[in-house]
Amino acid sequence: MKKTLKNYSFILCMLLGIVGGCVVGLVWPDSAGALEPLGTIFINLMFCLVVPMVFSSIASAIANMPSMKRAGRVMGVTVATFLATAAIASLVTYVVIRVFPIVTGSYDVPEADPSAVMGLGDMVVSFFTKPDFVELLSRRAVLPMIVFAVIFGFGVQLSGGPETMTAKLLADVTACIMNSVKIVTYYAPIGFFGFFASLVATHGRELIGDYSRTLILYYVLSFVYMFLFFPLYARFGGGRGGARVMFKHLFKPAAVSFGTCSSVATIPTNMEVAQETGISKDISNIVLPLGATMHMDGSAMGAIIKVAFLFGMFGQDFTTGRALAAIAVAVVSSVAMSGIPGGGGTGELALCTIFFPEHMAVAYPMALALGNLIDPPATMVNAAGDYVVSFIVERFVDGKDWLEKQLKKEKV
Repeated sequence: MKKTLKNYSFILCMLLGIVGGCVVGLVWPDSAGALEPLGTIFINLMFCLVVPMVFSSIASAIANMPSMKRAGRVMGVTVATFLATAAIASLVTYVVIRVFPIVTGSYDVPEADPSAVMGLGDMVVSFFTKPDFVELLSRRAVLPMIVFAVIFGFGVQLSGGPETMTAKLLADVTACIMNSVKIVTYYAPIGFFGFFASLVATHGRELIGDYSRTLILYYVLSFVYMFLFFPLYARFGGGRGGARVMFKHLFKPAAVSFGTCSSVATIPTNMEVAQETGISKDISNIVLPLGATMHMDGSAMGAIIKVAFLFGMFGQDFTTGRALAAIAVAVVSSVAMSGIPGGGGTGELALCTIFFPEHMAVAYPMALALGNLIDPPATMVNAAGDYVVSFIVERFVDGKDWLEKQLKKEKV
């Protein structure tokens, strides 16, 4: 019980700050506006940290890789499966929020200047590059910064990788920045208290209702996705008996991940149930640790939820074109960015930079708050899904009858 409370202490404190801010905003709307600087301080501190964090963490991760080689077929199938399931999770979430809208309130938010809308070619160029280096040093240039960080990381790798002074410096800088983020995070409950007090004072009860509806929808959707799609994945990967075997072992990793809010902490449990299932050790040794940082179906679902919520709040239509872009960003932010320190915050910033550049000061903290509040079920879908994905990888590596052979061995 104490361990569970410790794992959830930050979420509880942040939730307390959000609820307290909402209450103050409702009861004393005329005075709540004075609390806005508390939230602005937190937002500004995070913005200042997130830009150097993006560059150093990604460049360091690549520069310090022990080898440029990949684990062959297992690695390829694993990453492809991660991308496929994340895309499915994102698409399912989009369909659900179209059927059950999560924002019904009307918000008075200034609209972006229509003349600022770029053509497709200009949009692609601005998404991934900037003409001058100094333009990368901005929260409005997260994706170009990521591209530059990846290129620079490989440049260090080609120059000697982990043995170079640059790689060691990047690792050290990343560690220092992440500790700085931890320090700022301690202030988060106070920051969210001020932010939501001012926000509710401005937008009223509609915001509380829409926020609650969003959280309830996500929690329900997470369990529905796990009990509906995980059996399909297990059946595809393990054949006729796949779903039954999967359900026999699924509860352990699901409970551990939900209780710890950590995919990494669930690795030993996933290893244990994978061994009991009969999954090859060389496959589980690659899929499960890699999945803890890259298999993020729950995070992809969360990304669509955040974008849909913010589109509704800003009075914008979540059209098919924007939905496809959101799904693509959700998959990339969940699979590619989750493996880096602070990847969740980076993914949220990328979403806001792409879709809400004119409303960053409101969009980013709201996306950040949603991300933290949906963390338990998101981690459960992410981590328990690592075990299920190993069924699919096993099929493509050892053949579609691998589970049937394993069950026959157990009967002998």
